[in-house]
Amino acid sequence: MGTSKAGKKPATTAARKAHIQELRRAELARDRRNRVIAITAGVAVLAGLAGFGSYVLLDASERKDKEEAVAQAPVKGEKTWDPKKLGRNHVEKKVDYPMTPPAGGDHSQAWANCQGNVYDKPLGEENAVHSLEHGAVWITYSDKAASGDIKTLRQKVSATPYTLMSPVKEQKGALTLTAWGRQLTVDKASDARVEQFLDKYVQGEQTPEPGAACTGGVGPV
Repeated sequence: MGTSKAGKKPATTAARKAHIQELRRAELARDRRNRVIAITAGVAVLAGLAGFGSYVLLDASERKDKEEAVAQAPVKGEKTWDPKKLGRNHVEKKVDYPMTPPAGGDHSQAWANCQGNVYDKPLGEENAVHSLEHGAVWITYSDKAASGDIKTLRQKVSATPYTLMSPVKEQKGALTLTAWGRQLTVDKASDARVEQFLDKYVQGEQTPEPGAACTGGVGPV
């Protein structure tokens, strides 16, 4: 006896439903796996970004610490005197300074103009010291200095506020840079320490009166 088509229909329908349900379960399982993979990947990316951000911040912090350490360190070869122990009284007489050029101490009430001023004649020491008190760097030269170096430094001083330049025959070295309580002697204007000294001490932390005037003073005496 043959089986009727009507008898096959329920079995076929049930099988189709079972197959559809199996497909749905498989689809849901894939969705769950995809979500887990996406979440895991997202967490990994965030962790990576957090790690990279921490590295960047740490690297920037280390660079800043190194820069501050360099800024705080003395310029190689410089001589120093305790700025707080240098006299700061205004006097009308000549002062016998213990170093040449003087790097601080009692001084004249009038300062030497130091807004990038270049002088061909010697300055009054007491006037120049007052300029140092205002945060200027005083560049001086002796007969040992090469004319090319003098020209180079004249140009640098002329372009740099809170600096001044003048000859000092009595100094031992060719070129000397002086700030309040700080002094460096070099042989050549190309010495990298020249720029370091200027960067560090023009209106530097050693300045007793930062921001005080560098104009309205005096020139050579």
